[in-house]
Amino acid sequence: MIVRISNEGQYRIPDEHQARLNELDNAVVAAVAADEEDRFHADFEELLQFIRSKGVALGDDDLETSDVIVPPADLTLAEAEADFTGDGLIPD
Repeated sequence: MIVRISNEGQYRIPDEHQARLNELDNAVVAAVAADEEDRFHADFEELLQFIRSKGVALGDDDLETSDVIVPPADLTLAEAEADFTGDGLIPD
């Protein structure tokens, strides 16, 4: 799976990490649904760090199509309400 973090870059996430990626996405959805700002920021940062640490960064000249586009790190809770709903960003 190719995940793009907006304003940052693309990462190839190995198959063995996709279940955990989905769990983290669901945690962000739950925090947004509960309107818990501190929890949202913590969960969203954990999601971003997971992508960065477990993913393999793609070079700028690698033109892969992103399977998922994650909003930028400075996303606010209000902005997240538009993206993190239902099943979230990461497909099951």
